[in-house]
Amino acid sequence: MTAEVMTSGEYIQHHLDHLTVNLQPGTGGFWSVNIDTLTVSILLAVSLAAFFRYIAVKIQSGVPGRLQNFVEIIIGFVQDAVTQSYHGKSPLIAPLALVVFIWIFCMNLMDLLPVDLIPHIMSFFGIHHFKNVPTADPNATFAMSISVFVLIVFYNITVKGMHLGKEILTKPFGPYLFFLNVPFRIIEEVAKPFTLALRLFGNMFAGELIFILIALMPWWMQWLPGGIWAIFHILIITIQAFIFMMLTIVYLSMAHESH
Repeated sequence: MTAEVMTSGEYIQHHLDHLTVNLQPGTGGFWSVNIDTLTVSILLAVSLAAFFRYIAVKIQSGVPGRLQNFVEIIIGFVQDAVTQSYHGKSPLIAPLALVVFIWIFCMNLMDLLPVDLIPHIMSFFGIHHFKNVPTADPNATFAMSISVFVLIVFYNITVKGMHLGKEILTKPFGPYLFFLNVPFRIIEEVAKPFTLALRLFGNMFAGELIFILIALMPWWMQWLPGGIWAIFHILIITIQAFIFMMLTIVYLSMAHESH
């Protein structure tokens, strides 16, 4: 199917539909799995792991190569962010921040591929719906944010211990208003995964939709708006990866602070 044989609405909907498998047919959409999101996410994760493994094996002192310089710059950038924002002692935070930033950036970067490229390639294999931007799928962004939330709860319990109960009952209004402190604390904690997931999803979904709308233009009109938006979108995908990483660091730092 191409844009020439579809209406504008059908073309947009075609690009917004996922390649989905229902694990329990007849039960509705809850037990559905977006195969395209999982496939692209896993392929990017494996490729990144292989790339960093290759750099680690080939690492050399003295005069490093360009790839090693590039990796060291990224690692230094993330390490500086962790040093400035995180006040605990867990060795997990810096590697986690690095993985979050690089993985989300690469998933966002898939949005810069031509809108019809991947779906056209997949059509040769009989697949007519394939979205190649995992972060434009709320299932992916919520999966990442919930994983961070589990770590927040884990560190709150293991680091603060009994002090956590006192903190929940007495902050922010003092011990005599504990009946207000508890619901405020619940709202504060529950809001964290929602802010992480919805901010990333909203920005990437909007960017994807704009590229789809540009693709509806005649081919000779697409270059200027498409090029301008692509340049601007590079900034967006970088900022969104950075924000997700920084909020992860800040939330985990808050979970480590007992005062």
